[in-house]
Amino acid sequence: MSRPGYGGGDLPAVFPDWSPYQDLESAARAYLRDPDVALEALGGVLRGASVLGFTLERFVNEVNGVWQEVVVCDGSRLILWHGEDVPPEEGPPGSMTSSLRVVPVSTVTEVGCRRRLNRAESGEIRVDSIDVYLLLTSLDEAPPSEEMAGTPRHDALRFGKTLDDGGAGQIARLEEFARLVASVVGRPLL
Repeated sequence: MSRPGYGGGDLPAVFPDWSPYQDLESAARAYLRDPDVALEALGGVLRGASVLGFTLERFVNEVNGVWQEVVVCDGSRLILWHGEDVPPEEGPPGSMTSSLRVVPVSTVTEVGCRRRLNRAESGEIRVDSIDVYLLLTSLDEAPPSEEMAGTPRHDALRFGKTLDDGGAGQIARLEEFARLVASVVGRPLL
């Protein structure tokens, strides 16, 4: 099964699973379309710092092509890399953006994790999906809707995985990442 890709090529609809890989480089090489771009950008910021945890995301957007994201926690920072294909009207074929954002863990005010559970007839409970949010002290740059006019809204980082989009392994890894970030929020930085 494949989806029409950007530039006329077909991209697999189901991407390889990164969850078995405990190190960032192996996971990125298994999952991302552009691991070298991502690893170079992240390496320039990490500069030898320990990667305590990470999560990866990738999907095919019918308009823009491939959208990729890596989020790394080194204990004091969240380092986010995002790569996205540029729409045909905005650049030559094969163009993409590569962006980097560094968020101090000290700006995370809240970590939320919602799991959807499913109970089988046997009584066994399994996690069908997970949604994680990290609420930041910075304000969201999006223009407010009419009903929200005049009310500031805090920026948030949001991540999600389902059995269909990532599988049980990636759900578990995202929950592990949320727990890691929650464990360092509010702690004095050494």
